[in-house]
Amino acid sequence: MQQAISGEFSTRRGAELAVEQLVQEYGIDRAAIAVTARGAANSSGSEVAGADAESGHPGVEKQSSPKLSGAIDVSISCNKSEEPSVEAALKKTGAQRIVKG
Repeated sequence: MQQAISGEFSTRRGAELAVEQLVQEYGIDRAAIAVTARGAANSSGSEVAGADAESGHPGVEKQSSPKLSGAIDVSISCNKSEEPSVEAALKKTGAQRIVKG
């Protein structure tokens, strides 16, 4: 039986790390994972992190500001037996909220 689990992230970096961990460490099929901005606007999350932050390299200017328009959802369709691993990966990578169903 398939279970839907979603994690809410405040940064694009956290969402990307969650997908990477789910696929590489837990063997979840990438096709079973959807990443979407919460709401109608495109978003990089609600906090600046990772590649969205200003470059720390000398002489490299910041090119633009990230679109901080709200949270990012990572939704996974998984088997009931995979549920504990999926929840652990979402928590480990910084999901603020996890919703089942």
